[in-house]
Amino acid sequence: MINLQTVILSLSVAYAVIGALLLVVLVYARLHWSLKAVAVVVTSAFYVVSFTEMRGLLGWASSDRLPATFKLLKARIVEPHSLEGDPGSIYLWVEELDEDHRPSGVPRAFRVPYNDTLADKTHAAENEIAAGHPQGGRAADFGGGEGSLIDMVREYVTPKAILETSGGDSSTGEFNAPPAGAQGTVFTPLPPPRMPPKDEQ
Repeated sequence: MINLQTVILSLSVAYAVIGALLLVVLVYARLHWSLKAVAVVVTSAFYVVSFTEMRGLLGWASSDRLPATFKLLKARIVEPHSLEGDPGSIYLWVEELDEDHRPSGVPRAFRVPYNDTLADKTHAAENEIAAGHPQGGRAADFGGGEGSLIDMVREYVTPKAILETSGGDSSTGEFNAPPAGAQGTVFTPLPPPRMPPKDEQ
């Protein structure tokens, strides 16, 4: 498996080369200034989009939809802060489960919008895990939990994102509210994995 630092370094070099090639084209190509401006804007937009999409490589919590079924490993509740304009987040470290309740072995961090009900149920699930009772969940019991691309871009290009960062994670943007009726169950005791049937001799 390729080292993560090698991947990040390779992508950084690739983007630098693309930027240099664009500069050469803009300086020496006999194109109308409007076409050159469009090339600069489009290239800059791709830099921003690729940066937001690469957050998973850097270990930041994802705002993507949770796996269909998962095991909850750990959670962190960040309550809203009205003075700083932080809407709050709930960070979930989960491991995807297959149809037989077997974990994938690949944990991943997700963030979902904060609300009091979900925070209470998350806290209760953490207590159950600490007591030795594994907890699972389903994506269907959560909202979309996804911010818009504009929110993500604004989050990374403003100094406020740097000032409000806590815990080494800059992903405290705005969220869509979960739909009404969501979060009914959220976390439940995790059933034991189903074992494959034994061969009958």
